[in-house]
Amino acid sequence: MSTSQSGDRDRDEEGRARNARPRDGLGRPLPYGTPGVDRQPEGVVRTPAETLAEAQDLLDAGRPFHAHEVFEDAWKSGPESERALWRALAQMAVGLTHAARGNARGGARLLRRGADVLAAWRGIAPASLDTEGLVRWARALAAQVDQGTPVDAAASAPRLRAAP
Repeated sequence: MSTSQSGDRDRDEEGRARNARPRDGLGRPLPYGTPGVDRQPEGVVRTPAETLAEAQDLLDAGRPFHAHEVFEDAWKSGPESERALWRALAQMAVGLTHAARGNARGGARLLRRGADVLAAWRGIAPASLDTEGLVRWARALAAQVDQGTPVDAAASAPRLRAAP
């Protein structure tokens, strides 16, 4: 996707607003011209297994904001019956993002919100997703964040699938 600055907003070839500012590993905008991390392409259709593998790689690299974008693609392109699942995972990734940025209140809230929705998927989620482990992880991290414990995104990354 190529973007150009038009007036005060970046736009893609179709004229849709797209922020082309570089971003750091936690998705924070950087000044134009500053090197940033590669952005996730938007609108990619992946299988559930591909979604989890790509998101896990991003989480392990300390890039939960970018993992959220992968989950968002699954939420928007997947079957209606799975949208709440992928949205919950996106919320948890954004919760980790906020926690790592120092926004304890927002981070804890999003972690709990995602965990509450994901709890309904125990045992029925696609691609061997470890819903029970993720719910425990999100609630435990939210409690740590509430206590003021600093969060390192990579060190705090969850395991999306249970170990075989």
